[in-house]
Amino acid sequence: MHAQSKGVLATIVTATFLFACAPAISAAASGNRFEIGQKDFLLNGEKFVIRCGEIHLARIPQEYWRHRLQMCKAMGLNTVSAYLFWNFHEWRQGRYNWEGDRNAAEFCRIAQEEGLWVLLRPGPYSCAEWEMGGLPWWLLKNEGVKLRTRDPFFIEHAQKWLREVGRELAPLQITKGGPILMVQVENEYGYFGEDAEYMGLLRQALIDGGFEVPLFACNPTSMLQKAYRSDLYLVANFGSNPKEGFDNLRKVQPNAPLMCGEFYPAWFDVWGSAHRLGSAETLVRDIEIMLDMGGSFSMYMSHGGTSFGNWAGADQPFKPDTSSYDYDAPVSEAGWVTPKFKTVRASMQKYLLPGETLPEPPAQNSVIAIDAIEFTERAPVFGHTIKPIESEQPQTYEKLDFAHGAGIYETTVPAGPAATLAFKEVRDFGWVYLDGEKIDVTDRRSRKYDLMLPARQKPAQLQVLVYTMGRVNFGQAMHDRKGIHGPVTLSIFGSEPVTLTCWKFYGIPLDGTMPEGFAFTKVTSVEQGPAFWRGTFTLTKTGDTFLDMRTWGKGMVWVNGRSLGRYWNIGPTQTMYVPAPWLKQGTNEVIVLDVLGPEKAQAAGLDQPILGQLRPELDFARAPKKGKLTLQGIKPLLSGQFAQGSAPQEIRFEQPVKARQFCIETLNAHDGKEFAAIGEIDLFNAQGESISHADWTIAYVSSEERVAESALADYAIDGQNANFWHSEWGSAKPNHPHYLVIDLGKEETLTGFRYVPRQGDDKVAGRIKDYRIYAGDRLAAP
Repeated sequence: MHAQSKGVLATIVTATFLFACAPAISAAASGNRFEIGQKDFLLNGEKFVIRCGEIHLARIPQEYWRHRLQMCKAMGLNTVSAYLFWNFHEWRQGRYNWEGDRNAAEFCRIAQEEGLWVLLRPGPYSCAEWEMGGLPWWLLKNEGVKLRTRDPFFIEHAQKWLREVGRELAPLQITKGGPILMVQVENEYGYFGEDAEYMGLLRQALIDGGFEVPLFACNPTSMLQKAYRSDLYLVANFGSNPKEGFDNLRKVQPNAPLMCGEFYPAWFDVWGSAHRLGSAETLVRDIEIMLDMGGSFSMYMSHGGTSFGNWAGADQPFKPDTSSYDYDAPVSEAGWVTPKFKTVRASMQKYLLPGETLPEPPAQNSVIAIDAIEFTERAPVFGHTIKPIESEQPQTYEKLDFAHGAGIYETTVPAGPAATLAFKEVRDFGWVYLDGEKIDVTDRRSRKYDLMLPARQKPAQLQVLVYTMGRVNFGQAMHDRKGIHGPVTLSIFGSEPVTLTCWKFYGIPLDGTMPEGFAFTKVTSVEQGPAFWRGTFTLTKTGDTFLDMRTWGKGMVWVNGRSLGRYWNIGPTQTMYVPAPWLKQGTNEVIVLDVLGPEKAQAAGLDQPILGQLRPELDFARAPKKGKLTLQGIKPLLSGQFAQGSAPQEIRFEQPVKARQFCIETLNAHDGKEFAAIGEIDLFNAQGESISHADWTIAYVSSEERVAESALADYAIDGQNANFWHSEWGSAKPNHPHYLVIDLGKEETLTGFRYVPRQGDDKVAGRIKDYRIYAGDRLAAP
């Protein structure tokens, strides 16, 4: 039985009529009324088709909010969809911030002034390639917390957040004269769980917060039944096959308007993989199919913007996202009109209501180039004066009440022969120094957590510089506690490991401006090693620009105290977007943190971004060819044939099997071609539940496409159906059989698996037909 709001006539009519929470006062008092009918959305009693685009206020300088919203209107949209990232507004527990660049109410008011309605998406979970999916880091200070569940600690704070959203934004509902038409509960929860009662608790928190407009949920088409509630209108998220997507939605919700809650014009970028692009023609074709079916849509993203500061997240198991969130969206990262924008605008002209016209796009903001900036001052990271925190064992950032950034862990190792230094885990990268000399680097991407220490004639100082990327924003891996996870041991061949104790931690916060505790000195030549660098430049006029970071290694950049985000020379992004409002006439300051050291300590401002230049040869821990296949003498656990089409397929084993590694061998494809592709692989445990991907790695892949497109083997285990692994097809086209071996991180009891084919229409290549499955302790070796 679903709870009813107090003091509000919460009339939840079934899908046969309206999915609307009727307000206690007449909605007509505001002059507008929005309802969900059996077939159509109704605005003031008339059929209304939602032509929507996603846009995030947190990824746009406040000074540009109006410009970007005007771009959405000019593209042909009548509505914008907006995530509210919980952690952006409550970074410290109990301290809400709705001021300045966090003023969501002002963003909604501007949207209304520009003739746009708003779909509000306050979470509490968002995903969005944002730090921890929008959940605040301080939740992880509670070691037992279970995110996105009815865990008492989590649900208490999630409900507080949603009630706070209501306090701030409920006055801007359409029933109050504002632009907010609907509010989303959670986000794609089917990827994570099936608890309809959890969804009900969040729904009630929004009602308690004063929301009386229709509330809705979204899920991918393969998971629409999960946690389904009849008191939440349901939209389907998909990036291809709109007819199939709407057909699946109709099966679950037969008497309500059709809507795609997220339709993708392209995809996001991760460090070390090719820049993702999408076809404008395909985008428009599929949107027109939805509109011709009488459906509505929301394009994710209409404008991506930038994940400034430390806000970029990471895909699971661990693929850090770039700070650029350009997304190959119709409106570029810097707010420019693109060819895709023009294609969408031309299409939307055909679907305007009688009397509706599109405004011209606003003028592009000015762009400037800046001559090479010389960095003449340097502050070594190890030259700090930070007061340490001491502990017997190394502690995670969360235990140390340290949000994220860099940190130095320090202890003493005894004299002795060469030995293996082993960490349980280091999140995310750890540069290991012995008496000031760099020894090696740990790398979470490959789960490389041990290394050799040289012989020591006397006790030596061990320092580990830990540098974090964003917390994972998808799946169970969001329980992503940063720093060193102990114990840390020292092992000499043939003897028992010795646990290292008596640790000191020096935290280097990178949330705001340049951290304290560092002294700059003049430099005359480029010095290597982790350091902050400072330079200045003079402007007679301001404009947007793109800071060229190609001569630098890995780190962060601040301009006039504003953090531009992260850079990494491996690409694909090689520039950093600098908005004009963050610059000034006269002298400007730029500070760069580089944990590797630059080739040349200078950077110029370009008038064009570089979003698609990969340089894998510069990766400091470049992964070798992934593994060596060792299937000789091992019999297949199972042989079978997948059905045609894009639908997920679940296969159960006759008997449970214990294994650490899982291998799929592809024998051919449905189209008869030489390629193989997988959208996603899930494995089921002894209880028949999906096993977390958090500790998974690719132990071996026979081939993967890295250059012509980003179709790495990792995409088969990242939890995102829209991503996919594809065998090599650019410079070579190896034939079947293809092999993919997944290492689960530990032995598991396996009872079956789920195979998600590559998504798309029936013409996409690589959908597997015949296959074999292997399971064992060691199917591939390093």
